[in-house]
Amino acid sequence: MKPLKEKIIIGRREYVNFPELGIYKIIAKIDTGAYTTALHCHDIEVKKINEIPTLCFKLLDPSHPEYTQQQHQFNVFQIKEIKNSFGSFETRFIIKTKIKLGKKTIKSSISLTDRGNMRYPVLLGRKLLKNRFIVDVAAINMCDKTNTSLH
Repeated sequence: MKPLKEKIIIGRREYVNFPELGIYKIIAKIDTGAYTTALHCHDIEVKKINEIPTLCFKLLDPSHPEYTQQQHQFNVFQIKEIKNSFGSFETRFIIKTKIKLGKKTIKSSISLTDRGNMRYPVLLGRKLLKNRFIVDVAAINMCDKTNTSLH
């Protein structure tokens, strides 16, 4: 029998880092009702670069204080139908990248979507949370209190 891994207690909102994307200490909503993790992006399109289909996007949007205009490019990506918060399906691009939450760094699938009209630019879903974290809905920024180094 495998020993049980100790789960980390997190709040309903936490600061997260995306080190491979150059985004640090961005607020995320913890959503156990959502299956996938979503990241706010815009100008999302597939271009042919050197004959290779390449997903190009900009993180966040010009109204966000962390916006940099930097275009990110991924040669490896998927396209999936995902049910949005309104219950309808939409086509989204999925990338794999590292997310740092507290002391844990997790390589995870992230759906790219326009969350410009949502309060939080990042939504962490249960696929990422499962077997790693316990959510205390009465708390916020638990990782920040226990881990001062977020880079």
